[in-house]
Amino acid sequence: MLSRRRFLGYGGAGMLAMAAGCRPANLNLLPAEDDVAAIKRLPLADRMQLAKLKNNLLGYPINMNTPPEAFFAWRKQLNEAGIGVFAFNNVGNPFKESPIPYNTHDFEREVILRFGKRYAFPSDDTWGFLSHSGTDSNMHGMYMGRTILKGRTGRLPKAYFTKEAHYSVQILRDLLGLETVFVDTLPDGGMDPNDLAQKLTANRSQPALVIATIGTTFKGAVDSIDRIQDVLQGHPSYLHLDAALFGGYLPFTPHADEVAYRLPGKPAPRYDSIAVSCHKFFGFPAPAGLFITTQSHFDEFNALFTRIHNPEYIHHVPGTITCSRDSVKPAEFYFFSSPEAMVKLTADARSMLQNSDYFLQQLQSRFPQLDAVRANALSNTIYFKNPGDRVVKKYSLATMHLEINHQQQDYAHVVVMPHVNRQIIEAFMTDLESALANAQGFR
Repeated sequence: MLSRRRFLGYGGAGMLAMAAGCRPANLNLLPAEDDVAAIKRLPLADRMQLAKLKNNLLGYPINMNTPPEAFFAWRKQLNEAGIGVFAFNNVGNPFKESPIPYNTHDFEREVILRFGKRYAFPSDDTWGFLSHSGTDSNMHGMYMGRTILKGRTGRLPKAYFTKEAHYSVQILRDLLGLETVFVDTLPDGGMDPNDLAQKLTANRSQPALVIATIGTTFKGAVDSIDRIQDVLQGHPSYLHLDAALFGGYLPFTPHADEVAYRLPGKPAPRYDSIAVSCHKFFGFPAPAGLFITTQSHFDEFNALFTRIHNPEYIHHVPGTITCSRDSVKPAEFYFFSSPEAMVKLTADARSMLQNSDYFLQQLQSRFPQLDAVRANALSNTIYFKNPGDRVVKKYSLATMHLEINHQQQDYAHVVVMPHVNRQIIEAFMTDLESALANAQGFR
């Protein structure tokens, strides 16, 4: 007799053969029920072991702390309302009424307005949505910038960014069919405003879509928004901020002005849109992103977007590239916009930067041969000479070849996220000392 489990073990061809009344030729080669059960258990068993080592993840910007119990209680309340249980869909503009009542646009709007306030957007001039990821947010920012600039000037802009920018920017530039102008960097890895000025002069006939990075991927450098904006004066431009990691924690530190849309007493906007990842600093347990701009920018963009498509089907122009959108993530991420959660985020940001100070001090004092560097006091990223495969593998360190003193050298970095406490740092230092004691452990 064919059990349900054995039935589910058949591939597509086997299922078709069974439906046709044929016996698959390899029927006797299929694994026994106990073997199938063991195979299905293995991945979860491996992940259970891996979960015990999660705090060893130091090379990538992911907060490995488990969200507080209150988050899971909130998730349970959402489930009881059907959110995450049956199909909800956040298709369309969250600031417009949807013909589909099964959405979480209300939570999404509140998330955007609350975080918009954190980034000093005007309370009466804020628009955005919760995207699928930081890359998705960058895509919307770059597409909005391209559309607006072409609408204003009749010409496609060129995309300006540095080689320190996240790799997604190069992918999206290609997707949008834009010519790249690489801007040189300063010694710390940030964009060189003087080189930007020269590149703009050389391309004065075309508008500029500038992507500034607030926390470059490997070095943790911060492009100077104000110096970039000074250079852009008089040139048709749109400035988008990729603030995937740093944009999460900087608003909860004394460095909040670095990502502020406007500064106190200064009405001039400092940028046009911002992308922030939800799954990095915040510790949201799934990829998601914030995309925030002004309502006035959105209206200008949407008037042009309407010429591309105007779907009567959903009763309004959605204003987003993606059509169907996740409704569970906005409702769940709403938890992180609560006053209680923001108190914890402030504490996490403070301890994270303090531990970054400590991590750097320990590396420089105990292992000066590694030439550990931190781009700036805003950064939670420290890079140093590659200490060898043993340490790289155990702590999942990111590695890159950097040009140092005109020579290619192999470097690694750590990103000090909220889960990286003093105990983890000391364990890392102990393993590093052991690895470097072995001549083969250091390159």
